[in-house]
Amino acid sequence: MRTPAPVRARGAALLGPAFVAAVAYVDPGNVAANLTAGARYGYLLLWVLVAANAMAVLVQYQSAKLGLVTGRTLPGVLGGRLRRGPRLAFWVQAEVVAAATDVAEVVGGAIALHLLFGVPLPLGGLIVGAASIVLLATQDRYGQRRFEAVVVALLAVITVGFLAGLLASPPDAGGVLGGLVPRFAGTDSVLLAASMLGATVMPHAIYVHSALARDRHGHAPEGSARRRLLRATRWDVAVALVVAGAVNIGLLLLAASGLQGAEGTDTIEGAHAAIVDALGPAVGLAFAVGLLASGLASTSVGAYAGATIMAGLLHRQFPLLLRRVVTLVPAIVLLAVGADPTWTLVLSQVVLSFGIPFALVPLVRYGRDRGLMGADRNGPWLHAVLCVVVGLVVVLNVALLVLLLV
Repeated sequence: MRTPAPVRARGAALLGPAFVAAVAYVDPGNVAANLTAGARYGYLLLWVLVAANAMAVLVQYQSAKLGLVTGRTLPGVLGGRLRRGPRLAFWVQAEVVAAATDVAEVVGGAIALHLLFGVPLPLGGLIVGAASIVLLATQDRYGQRRFEAVVVALLAVITVGFLAGLLASPPDAGGVLGGLVPRFAGTDSVLLAASMLGATVMPHAIYVHSALARDRHGHAPEGSARRRLLRATRWDVAVALVVAGAVNIGLLLLAASGLQGAEGTDTIEGAHAAIVDALGPAVGLAFAVGLLASGLASTSVGAYAGATIMAGLLHRQFPLLLRRVVTLVPAIVLLAVGADPTWTLVLSQVVLSFGIPFALVPLVRYGRDRGLMGADRNGPWLHAVLCVVVGLVVVLNVALLVLLLV
């Protein structure tokens, strides 16, 4: 194993893995939910995004910490502790979750190409898949750091593209402050809040962050080097998720200030049309470019997560490019048969909801395991907070499933 990064690098050179994982928080599914929340209810549900982002910081740091302290990924730890039958069953549900994530991200990228260039959705899906293969090849050929740099650049495009509209339609300061007060406005707002919060902590982001941290830094030795790396990782997670949180909050503010009451904003295409009508074609163009960057970046990270899941639970290494081709097929099939893109996004979020407890519960349990984490295991107070977070996320996702399916 190569020398761990804390021995060779300091400060900003240690940052990066969390920014890749953070792309999962600004994927097309989040875009649709946040725009819908702002257009329907104004600033009412702003507090949901603030709370969700705080939870995400705790969860993602736990995943990165597990990878650094143990030198293994979360799926790898699970694969080493489960018997063959439960291990294969766990792999099936994790694989379904990863595939559902990939479907949503390819569909989102295809919608962006359709908005920008009028490309038919099936062809757009193929283009997004091909572009993500090129992006993944960056890692295979040039290494983890170059891959991170490209994804971070796409995250910057996402940030500018989605927040540019705030310059044309600044939010109301009083409305923003009022939106920080937890409250609802009927059953539909509860459903939307559950969807926003439930979709924030995504299973594949939890699985992949342990791999990203391990692959970048290796297994950190005990002592000052590990403490320095864990401290840098806390900054990495905090800054990356502040950026992702700002994008999500910015989308809600944009919709609240410029789209409230507009029709058709419950679909990405409808939201884009409303943005163009209300804020002008330049803002609409920036939004579509940001959506395309979101689809490209998030689908590449999704493929990375899928390869991590396979390696950890099947005890076999699968090339990222092969993984990318395999998971591209369901998305292209759905687009080719004319499945409604918005329905596809909603269905993918439902599937994700089933997978969240399977990722969160082991992560919190292992974080308190002395045999696994040693001196770096979580203390009783942090463990209690994490249990509350897991309970909230799981309950809200169950509520989301019940409300959607009843």
